[in-house]
Amino acid sequence: MVNRNGQQQPGVGKVERTARLHWVPLGSLEPSPVAQRHKLNKARVNELCANLDLEQIGTPTVNSKGGRVYIIDGWHRIEALRQFGFHDDDKFPCWTYSDLTEEEEAERFLKLNNVLPVDAYSRFKVAVAAGRITESDIDRIVRAAGLRVTATSGSDNGIHAPGTLIRIYKSQGASVLNRAVRIVRDAYGGAGLEAIVIEGIAHVVFRYGSDIEDEFIVSKLANQRGPAGGVNGLLNKANTTRLQTGQPRAQCVAAAAVDVINTGRGKKITSWFKFVAQKKEQDEYLAQFQDEAAEDARPAAADGPVRPATGGRRTTAKRGAA
Repeated sequence: MVNRNGQQQPGVGKVERTARLHWVPLGSLEPSPVAQRHKLNKARVNELCANLDLEQIGTPTVNSKGGRVYIIDGWHRIEALRQFGFHDDDKFPCWTYSDLTEEEEAERFLKLNNVLPVDAYSRFKVAVAAGRITESDIDRIVRAAGLRVTATSGSDNGIHAPGTLIRIYKSQGASVLNRAVRIVRDAYGGAGLEAIVIEGIAHVVFRYGSDIEDEFIVSKLANQRGPAGGVNGLLNKANTTRLQTGQPRAQCVAAAAVDVINTGRGKKITSWFKFVAQKKEQDEYLAQFQDEAAEDARPAAADGPVRPATGGRRTTAKRGAA
């Protein structure tokens, strides 16, 4: 027995879907002009192709209509299969509807994509449980500091910032993350374990490296008095810097931290934005130098045949060598 929406009602034994699971040739699949009106995300296709796992790719949903098969959901996955090298006559299982109208295709797309997103904390914990290297190492670093990654903020020893921790780990390395977490912990305690504070201090650690010791940074941050004192003072100073410069917030936190470090007695380091400007000039000079070196290394236009280097012996390059 079915209801007025064409769906089976409970208590009827075997429950069947309206869509049927059919094996569909890859070459016959084309995007629905209605349900797949958005532009193909090539970066997403490249990511799926690079990490292709047929056990995880899921089952696309299509509409068979007028001798053609339109993709309702799964366009990027289909394109990843093509890019990976599967042939047009290779068949893949698809949940197949028959003769849906364009309105029904669009409605089906909306319902299929009305899913509950998985929050960053849940993804992180599952990745740790699965033994993924990045998340597992981050979890180790945080726990070794007597802290833990938490689902909510406000815990004295909890960091509610898995996305920030992953970003620091991937862009600046495990050592920088380890130092930044411990500096914030020792300088500000639980109140400082915010994503933006950890990221800002990580910038400082990454930029200045071993030029400044962690204990010195901690002592300067922890003992700062006045308007810039404590983590709230640091963030207020960073917000002022951001209004003045328009720079990203994490860089402004780094700039504020460097200003605090340079107050009073003790070793002084180059101010944040001056350091960044110098680093940019150095990078540009190095890039120019490398370009010039590459230009110098190119052989001059040949006036005649290139002669053997020594002893009259002829050298031949192997095919494919370059």
